[in-house]
Amino acid sequence: MSLWWERRTYNPPVSEPPPDVKTIADLPFHFMGRFPKPMLIGRCRGGVVEGLSSKEAFERVRELGLGFKSLGVGAGDRVAIIAESRPEWVLCDLAILALGAVTVPIYPTLTASQARYILEDSGARLAIVSTRLQLEKVQDVRHLLPGLEAVAVMDEAAAAKASVLGLEEVQRRGHEQMKGQWGAGKDFREGARAVAPGQLATIIYTSGTTGEPKGVMLTHANLVSNLVAAAEVLDVGVDDVSLSFLPLSHAFERMASFLYLYAGVTMIFAESFDTIGRDIGVVRPTVLIGVPRVYEKMQARILEKGSATPGLKGKLFNWAVNAGLGRARATLRGKHPGPFTALQASLADRLVFSKVRQGTGGRLRFVVSGSAPLPVSVAEFFSAVGLPIIEGYGLTETSPILTVNPLSAPRAGAVGKPVRDVEIRIAPDGEILARGANVMAGYYNKPEATADVLRDGWFHTGDIGAVDADGYLSITDRKKDLLVTSGGKKIAPQPIEAVLKRSPLVSEAVVLGDRQRYAAALIVPDFAALERRLKDLGRPPAERGELVKREDVIALYQEIITGLNRELSQYERIKRIAILPNEFSIESGELTPTLKVKRKVVEEKYRDVIQGLYDTPSS
Repeated sequence: MSLWWERRTYNPPVSEPPPDVKTIADLPFHFMGRFPKPMLIGRCRGGVVEGLSSKEAFERVRELGLGFKSLGVGAGDRVAIIAESRPEWVLCDLAILALGAVTVPIYPTLTASQARYILEDSGARLAIVSTRLQLEKVQDVRHLLPGLEAVAVMDEAAAAKASVLGLEEVQRRGHEQMKGQWGAGKDFREGARAVAPGQLATIIYTSGTTGEPKGVMLTHANLVSNLVAAAEVLDVGVDDVSLSFLPLSHAFERMASFLYLYAGVTMIFAESFDTIGRDIGVVRPTVLIGVPRVYEKMQARILEKGSATPGLKGKLFNWAVNAGLGRARATLRGKHPGPFTALQASLADRLVFSKVRQGTGGRLRFVVSGSAPLPVSVAEFFSAVGLPIIEGYGLTETSPILTVNPLSAPRAGAVGKPVRDVEIRIAPDGEILARGANVMAGYYNKPEATADVLRDGWFHTGDIGAVDADGYLSITDRKKDLLVTSGGKKIAPQPIEAVLKRSPLVSEAVVLGDRQRYAAALIVPDFAALERRLKDLGRPPAERGELVKREDVIALYQEIITGLNRELSQYERIKRIAILPNEFSIESGELTPTLKVKRKVVEEKYRDVIQGLYDTPSS
């Protein structure tokens, strides 16, 4: 079936900000005037895309803005959004910002007490929630929030049952103003124009892998600076289509949403995280933004399916992977593959990888990875199959992008070069420091924490890294995550964990050893892969709790550790492991909404298991 968005004439990246985008409040007027499209923002539902044209999206933003204004929302007021990623999230965000108010994103996976902390600390006057579940969360703590004056619900059915304001009602109020109040539309535009670049746009609370969340204050100038920089390095335009599935509460995906509207990209939201595999075939995106764990799982599925193919086709797949990796490894190191390697890779592409790419809709030009370090092996694999990954680096405090690996000259193991208006330098202790127009105004209500990271005009990232002779930045570890053994040796856990997770049998790994005699590791199996491996070996299945204690299973994981240890220094080698019977998840608290492991939570939750790894002397 031919889709209206299949044209492939890509606009060049925008190198200078259009004069009509001085603040994020200008974005609705920008996309309305420059990109009149039949579908600008949409969502997959039941395998079908439903959406809004540029005109419809603009009108909804304007009506929501006027509706929020009728509720008393004005410049400087805090408005919280507690919702899964969906079109309404973006529309409400733009409406809030056009009023000069401040958006406070709250992850829908947070508990009621966690949400209450953010609502109270930020001083939110209005909370916009998505579903009955999110509404109940707010209602449970609303009596403790005297400053929260109103709650609006995106799902109308939930609003009716709870007798609170539905988002449709807010929009209806705005619509009535447009019909009955002469000049309402002009007033809305003039209000948006009055928003100054230096005004606070959003307070984004860090997801908190450790400690109490901090509210990162970003101004319109911070966001626009980073938006223009992103548009300059990412070649996206009016004929591109994205599939979005990361949480908009995270700065990475939120900046992506701004970029799509700025460049005229059609933005389609997946129905849920679980339907990405189905929705990617429906939307057939040209660009995809994700986190490393998403790509690791995609790689594992492709490799597992290809390797399980019997006979000649299976051998052809394995040959193709090796051929593609030969070319990818040369390319990702700034070299040209030899003629024989290039010929083999070209054949592999035609015979095998063209079919692999059909599984992602067949139109992806590149994918983008951020939020956490991308393993080199994953970058090499995706490059091998013709789906190059653009890796970037940044933090919420930097709006968020600091560096991007250029598609024309990527480097394996690096996160690229600084984007426009960003300076990077390495402190004597290896910490990465950043300076630029995108650096936050500070942490809300936390002057001491602000002073701790903003010193002499430089933001101290807390990451350890290095810049090579060509200006490419590499991240080696988190400064605070460095493990210091009782012998004084420093171990960077993330590179070791990344190697462990290359195994299809490993879902997650946490390296331990701080103030201990030796390094150890907690391992979460990929239980589906483990069960298949046991079946291939002719060994019986079992319940997970029993499975992780079996000697034959432990031996499988010990083989992985033995191979890893050959590549490590003596003090880095893993001496003992514990295999956990439960997967990490956002709901159970071990993962952040962007799928990063909360090290402190894991260490506390499995304290007894960890203690057991050190109570008994290692062999």
